[in-house]
Amino acid sequence: MKNILFVASESVPFIKTGGLADVVGSLPKCFDKKYFDCRVIIPKYMCIPQEMRDRLEYVSHFYMDYLGQGRYVGILKTVVEGITFYFIDNESYFSGMRPYGDWLYDLEKFSFFSQAALSALPIIGFKPDIVHCHDWQTGLIPVYLKDRFRGGDFFNNIKSVLTIHNLKFQGVWDVKTIQRFSELPDYYFSPDKLEAYKDGNLLKGGIVYADAITTVSRTYAQEIQMPFYGEGLDGLMRARSQSLRGIVNGIDYNEYNPETDSYIDTNYTKKSFRIEKYRNKVQLQKELGLEVNKDRFMLGIVSRLTAQKGLDLVNCVLDEICAWDTQLVVLGTGDEIYENTFRHYDWKYSDRVSAQIYYSEAMSHKIYAACDAFLMPSLFEPCGLSQLISLRYGTVPVVRETGGLKDTVEPYNEFENKGTGFTFANYNAHEMLAKINHAKSVYYNKKREWNKIIDRGMLKDFSWNSSALEYQELYDWLIGY
Repeated sequence: MKNILFVASESVPFIKTGGLADVVGSLPKCFDKKYFDCRVIIPKYMCIPQEMRDRLEYVSHFYMDYLGQGRYVGILKTVVEGITFYFIDNESYFSGMRPYGDWLYDLEKFSFFSQAALSALPIIGFKPDIVHCHDWQTGLIPVYLKDRFRGGDFFNNIKSVLTIHNLKFQGVWDVKTIQRFSELPDYYFSPDKLEAYKDGNLLKGGIVYADAITTVSRTYAQEIQMPFYGEGLDGLMRARSQSLRGIVNGIDYNEYNPETDSYIDTNYTKKSFRIEKYRNKVQLQKELGLEVNKDRFMLGIVSRLTAQKGLDLVNCVLDEICAWDTQLVVLGTGDEIYENTFRHYDWKYSDRVSAQIYYSEAMSHKIYAACDAFLMPSLFEPCGLSQLISLRYGTVPVVRETGGLKDTVEPYNEFENKGTGFTFANYNAHEMLAKINHAKSVYYNKKREWNKIIDRGMLKDFSWNSSALEYQELYDWLIGY
């Protein structure tokens, strides 16, 4: 039996701000339980819903010397779908309405959390073969395993894996502050270790010291070795390329299942989508006050409204996208400029554009099920989940060929009967518009071809099971058998 410990700053079903939580909550369930005992440690935030906190049982507590004081560390646990979740409790660090917010305070609290999580392991009696860390919040753990937790029977031979979910976020502050929070000696603050461009960098420490590094798609693993995507660490990523691999994220096929989804108006399957799927479109048109027409081409966007998501391209050609034969449905919040642009077009073309400037899980499911096509023109996209969900729901993705989008959406080729979506290469608004128009042309003029694209997309398997097999192979390689 191999022991695997996930250490992260968030996890479903307890706390979620992004895709990281889905990975940490979903992936451990998919490992073969005959060979892997996978457990998870996250902070016990006060903003975890009360009914979830009520399920936690006290395990133990201790006091840990941190920043010259004895700090309380409580350990709680619960079991969800066969996976044991541990929680590190310290109300002075983990109270508040949100898990993140103040950068300086976040740096201190996750430095504390990284030490506390490792210090708790002998007390709970779980010795991992591999500690699997996620993003900058746990970037210090690979460093600690080679430093203060090195040697001794318990921590001997523990290997570390670091998964980079988005290289843009690195945990950076001045060296003096990072050194104080991490409590590491001067030796670690040189350009080949935790220092980057004269600042301290927690993620860089993890990348330098982890035994293996993964990121969330094969293409993104290549891209971050280039200056444009490398966020200043491309040289380091090239230096560590032999230890780097890309493993694409999955989605929970129980949660995202058009056959059983309770959020959508009409359930449908791979076989019945031709006669059932459109009912969801008609229902959404009624709900959002759009022209009710089952044959109208409907394009969806469910996204954080930020520049990373390629919305500058959308803004450039929004009048052309909102042509008379197209309906556009947008759901999400983000930067004011994009929120207000979509509100304006909702007002300008009220019968064919709907801007829902909020976020709702139920509405997102309705859009995935109702739309004919789904737009993701991202500037960069480490993995992306929306295109996987839209494939699952028989909604054809129109995406830019970057990161996980390139790995998961096969471009439509009418001559070879291939493809699950429409893709474009350059970050160019008119190239994107040409692909939207191409998709629209196939939808209106070659309905049989369009349905075959949907068939191929719905047959793809992007569940967590295939990702889990790749992680198991990585763990076996690291442990040595």
